[in-house]
Amino acid sequence: MRFYRGLRNAVLVLYFVAAAVEIGGVSAQNSQTCTSRFSPCYRRKIVCPKECPFTKPGNPKDKACFLDCSSPKCEAVCRGRKPNCNGVGSGCYDPRFVSSDGSVFYFHGKRDEHFSIVSDPGLQINARFIGLRPSGRTRDFTWIQALGLMFGPHSLTAEAARAERWDDSVDHLVFSFDGEPLRVPEGHLSEWRSADGEAAIERTGSRNSVVISIEGLAEVSISAVPITEEDDRVHGYGIPTDDCFGHLEVQFRFVSLSPEVEGVLGRTYRPGFVNPGKRGVPMPVVGGEEEYRTSSLVSPDCKLCLFSPAVADS
Repeated sequence: MRFYRGLRNAVLVLYFVAAAVEIGGVSAQNSQTCTSRFSPCYRRKIVCPKECPFTKPGNPKDKACFLDCSSPKCEAVCRGRKPNCNGVGSGCYDPRFVSSDGSVFYFHGKRDEHFSIVSDPGLQINARFIGLRPSGRTRDFTWIQALGLMFGPHSLTAEAARAERWDDSVDHLVFSFDGEPLRVPEGHLSEWRSADGEAAIERTGSRNSVVISIEGLAEVSISAVPITEEDDRVHGYGIPTDDCFGHLEVQFRFVSLSPEVEGVLGRTYRPGFVNPGKRGVPMPVVGGEEEYRTSSLVSPDCKLCLFSPAVADS
């Protein structure tokens, strides 16, 4: 008799707990906390909105909960986990960047060369550009083909593999960690994590989209995409028949940057930054090829580079 009475009480408790979760919804929502001491939201626990209660939704089409630790509002917002090419910190197309203040600028660089996108004492992010120059043009069309991230003693790379024809059922992303090939299992939310826990790669779709997280430093959303026939027709790229110029669309979110941060995009995160692009110009182009050119995808050796492995590892 005591057994059945105890069982009945347990069932009632579970019923009321389930009802509370269903009515309030709070228990089913994720929360986030900013860990950077430089953040105005430092150590504040922020609950995700009901419209996007999860930081990692099971459906890749659902919006996720994000907390911008650099914003004085200290509120979580809903957004997709794949790159938003119109969002702050993005780099897409014939490299079109959106700076920290939301202004747009273009940096063309040169094909088959590498440039520093972000350089800070604790973090370096380089990009390899691919491109081509149709007859009669004075400059290359260029796209970001690969990213190289350096932090502490580590390096992590992500690149879009060359393909004659694009096939969405094939994964075109290739990774390496500390110079060794790295495989991330296919499938939404599948994940790789470094042994020390400082770096992680998580798929935000079955194939061709990931988020790279560097603990306490940055998060990068990446998608591998081709130049489509429509893109080629509209812009007159002159894409050859044996290469669809697979490249990356990227969006960066930084946890902690120094006030002296450098790089094509990094410099826009400095306090008091003024966009050097000409106002009123439909496609403002900024320079920096000589200042930000690096010798390889994982070399922090540009003229203005700040990255220091010793500082990053301290």
